[in-house]
Amino acid sequence: MDLPKLRIGRVEVDIPIIQGGMGVGLSWENLAGSVASCGAIGVVSAVGTGYRHPDLVERDKFGRPIGSYNIHHPEALKRIIREAKAISGGRGAIGVNILAAITDYGRVARDAVEAGADIIISGAGLPLKLPQYVDGADVALVPIVSSARALNLICRTWKKRYGRLPDAVILEGPKSGGHQGFKYEDCFKREFQLENLLPSVLEEARRWGNIPVIVAGGVWSYRDILRFLKMGASGVQMATRFIATHECDAPLIYKEVVLEAKKEDIILLKSPVGYPLRVIRTPFVERLLSGVNGWKGCVSNCVTPCNRGEEAKKVGFCIADRLGAAWLGNYEEGIFISGANGYRLKKQGIIHVKELIDILTGKKEDPTLSKGRVRRIVPLLK
Repeated sequence: MDLPKLRIGRVEVDIPIIQGGMGVGLSWENLAGSVASCGAIGVVSAVGTGYRHPDLVERDKFGRPIGSYNIHHPEALKRIIREAKAISGGRGAIGVNILAAITDYGRVARDAVEAGADIIISGAGLPLKLPQYVDGADVALVPIVSSARALNLICRTWKKRYGRLPDAVILEGPKSGGHQGFKYEDCFKREFQLENLLPSVLEEARRWGNIPVIVAGGVWSYRDILRFLKMGASGVQMATRFIATHECDAPLIYKEVVLEAKKEDIILLKSPVGYPLRVIRTPFVERLLSGVNGWKGCVSNCVTPCNRGEEAKKVGFCIADRLGAAWLGNYEEGIFISGANGYRLKKQGIIHVKELIDILTGKKEDPTLSKGRVRRIVPLLK
């Protein structure tokens, strides 16, 4: 069965798949551009772009960008977006994921518009002021929500203040990698699972003029995509599966960590942002769970809820430092993100984005669903 096209505002793509934004450094120009070149929507993460182009930023002796301007650097983001669009070859679309919780949120949104982003996707908090920052630019705005109530609040606020509505909405369930829009205990309750949240969000979206609903958080296979489309979704967002691609911007060690993860290794931590954070058990996480506080002071002032390191000190780590360390390939000190289904990737191994898109659109067999042997495409961690 051929999948339908996906339309978000003025953007129309052949494949109704959005590659989820993953920061720091998992989805920058290579991954986003490659996904778009296949006719889907590739998404650049706006988080920590100072790590991508260290020549542009002021850093401390450990290589950490100093201050919010440098951690979320404007010229670094613009370079990444422009290079992603060049790689796409004019196919698909390039979106930018901007966490509503980051410091300098409005400025980063303007940077994305200036660089020519087709779509801005925003979650990890309610992006109630997002339209204010894009100043009437021809860019599609897509908030991420975890409930019909959140969508209603965004629609009411945007309509009253700015005279516009979301061009689409992403409903993210509690199986995604990274930050969850739920309390820890709710992540495991049946009523908060994606398939049970979708009907009420679809109903709310219809009330505001049939806003397209894209589902995310645990969507894994072609069969999943068909199931959610049949339920009324217009498309899906997927992130973790794209980590195990050659084009993913993460270093090889990051991909190896994900490929080696067992189901029980993928857990939720308390984050300085104030949401549960899904990560893989690694040496730093083990030390953290044993009671070691790994916070080393606030350098980047990356997210506003952290209150310049006060919350990081409480939970035992700075998220910018630890995600930055992972992107730099530091297995001992980094935090590595995965969705709840990431353990399935070991059957797939590392493949090209084009092959993954073929799998997700039903053109090729999905190795993660078969009972065949595990594919070893790279030497894994010993």
